[in-house]
Amino acid sequence: MKFIDEAVILVESGHGGRGGLSFRREKFVPKGGPDGGNGGKGGDVVLRASLRKRTLYDFTHRRSFKAENGKNGSANMRTGRDGDDLIIEIPAGTMVLNAQTGELIHDFTQDDEQFVLLAGGRGGKGNAHFKTATHQTPRFSQPGEPGKSLEIKLVLKLIADVGLVGLPNAGKSTLLSAISAATPKIADYPFTTLVPNLAVVYPPNSEPFIAADIPGLIEGAHTGAGLGTRFLRHIERTRILVHLLDASVIDPQDPLHDYRTIEAELHRFNPSLSQKPRLIVLNKLDVAHAEALADRFEEAVWPTEVFRISAKTGMGTETLIRQLARILDHHGMSRS
Repeated sequence: MKFIDEAVILVESGHGGRGGLSFRREKFVPKGGPDGGNGGKGGDVVLRASLRKRTLYDFTHRRSFKAENGKNGSANMRTGRDGDDLIIEIPAGTMVLNAQTGELIHDFTQDDEQFVLLAGGRGGKGNAHFKTATHQTPRFSQPGEPGKSLEIKLVLKLIADVGLVGLPNAGKSTLLSAISAATPKIADYPFTTLVPNLAVVYPPNSEPFIAADIPGLIEGAHTGAGLGTRFLRHIERTRILVHLLDASVIDPQDPLHDYRTIEAELHRFNPSLSQKPRLIVLNKLDVAHAEALADRFEEAVWPTEVFRISAKTGMGTETLIRQLARILDHHGMSRS
């Protein structure tokens, strides 16, 4: 399924049913009074967040949604049936914006969260409602209230506990597959990952957590380079960042260059990202000479703790999983 994280759709609530215009006509009651029932209410447009939904792909082929109209009132004081509500499922983590003004309407952060976006129109009153002592035979009824329409923009920000960030080809997809059952596309060239991948990680003796492999960031990402802003927004909801670096390509003359590049992009996009808990992880320690380069990096970043792993061979990944679980458990962050 193609990953889609933005969509614009038109939604419309149901019209209220018209009130009935009717008079009682039965044997021996040739001139009965008005008995037109009220119209039914139009259906609401309801948005509901679901963790089962991962993308906005459903909205690529269908962009118009309408709730059911209320039914008209009828004779014998029968009220028209209310129109069914239209419930639209969207991924948890979706922001709903007014497509014309950009105003935030609602931000869905929880599974099963519901929000009535547009209320259906009220049903019209039947002519029985307008009977008075001085007006015994009203020959009119009330039309139903029209439904409302609105063009909205859906913007998805993934909800994950752990976000894997780093330059292209740092090994994020390989790490995600090593710590979970996910099978993202993996190859030894930059920009293999073009969409975020989510996976559930099951640490021993701790609650499972969700990890997201954010596509490789490059210098200038905060301005949109390499689709940077679309990728960066998915990091905003993560609880912990894992800054993954390829130890085999560390510059011995400037060992912190790649590290500083990504950290600067995160800060420029949103300064609050600099405050998120993070782990620095050096990957590809299975490559010759990587250990020596890792030593240079650790000397430069001391006293910050650094984890050494090889996502390809699995070396150090269990230790990394346990440390992530400890941080999440300590802050009460993990999801069940």
